[in-house]
Amino acid sequence: MANLAAIFANKGWYYDPHVVRAVGEADSLQAKYREKHVVEAAPHWFDHIQEGMRRVVNEPGGTAKNARLKDITVCGKTGTAENPHGQDHAVFVCFAPMEDPQIAMAVYVENSGFGGTWAAPIASLLIEQYLTDTITRPDVMQRMLDADLIAQEKFFRKKPKKPRRR
Repeated sequence: MANLAAIFANKGWYYDPHVVRAVGEADSLQAKYREKHVVEAAPHWFDHIQEGMRRVVNEPGGTAKNARLKDITVCGKTGTAENPHGQDHAVFVCFAPMEDPQIAMAVYVENSGFGGTWAAPIASLLIEQYLTDTITRPDVMQRMLDADLIAQEKFFRKKPKKPRRR
């Protein structure tokens, strides 16, 4: 999903996702990870996708208002993945800044509910730290750190139905 966010940010192209052990010279990265891939969708469609994702975060009624940053245009999409065993999982995919994307990510928070409540603010904190090397909303960070989602999940865990007697 993070790669999908990167495709939206780059208007149709991506590099193969990979894990690195250290950051160093670009030449040390294997050639297969430097190969640019282009998707088959026409680039003009990505303008519409980016605008929709911008609205999700930055317009009234958007489900990701908790991802808004003062001087950075975040584009994202919230989601809620159903969980038959407890609280639903919160999902948020995003990239920023819209004008010159530098970071794309997907945040999943298990057993926590809605994407806009937990995943979106976590993503915005990560974006802000990455792009500005600071956090300007310590209250949001503290709320994320103080959350006890494990206790919450236990409280909301769905109980299995008892079989009916005949």
